[in-house]
Amino acid sequence: MSSFPPSTTQRLSTDPFSDLPGIDTFDGLSHLLRGAIADEDSRIFSENLGQLAAQAEGVVAGLRVSRHRDHVSPLLMDMLTVLRAHRAFVVNLDTTWRGLYEYAAYLQTLNNLRVLIGQWLVHAAPWDDELGVTAAEFELAAWRTLGEGMLLVDVYEQWLLRDDPDEQHSALGELQAPQVAKVLQWWQKLRR
Repeated sequence: MSSFPPSTTQRLSTDPFSDLPGIDTFDGLSHLLRGAIADEDSRIFSENLGQLAAQAEGVVAGLRVSRHRDHVSPLLMDMLTVLRAHRAFVVNLDTTWRGLYEYAAYLQTLNNLRVLIGQWLVHAAPWDDELGVTAAEFELAAWRTLGEGMLLVDVYEQWLLRDDPDEQHSALGELQAPQVAKVLQWWQKLRR
């Protein structure tokens, strides 16, 4: 269940088949994030995600026009700058955020996007005028990153709404030994 205020989700366009709110542009995501705040950290985090979304929208638009190195490289470099600033903000969040499982997953996703952009910039042969990334490929990577960020904000806001936020503990501690073994086994398979 999302913690976004009902008034925020009602402003989104709805899918005619599921009748659920949907976001199909980075600008729509940015608009949603501006209205979905629980506290100051969430507000700043949402603004940062909005900046990432706006920058990603610019890169996608640029890639749709041309994949020429001279045209796209500055856009990707600007995206890296925004990513680095956002990552620095995320790394400096307080222990409440860092205690969430989704926090580490989001940092990994940010790093993955940064590495992908670096590969797209570096791995083009010197004689190639076009970079090896398409608008669709970049858009997919950007949406994944932004989705992970939205998940982190949502989980954090859900944590704030708990009855007793001082009693923070992992659900893993409540599991029985056989369940813990299964979770650890699953986690090891996932990491391979």
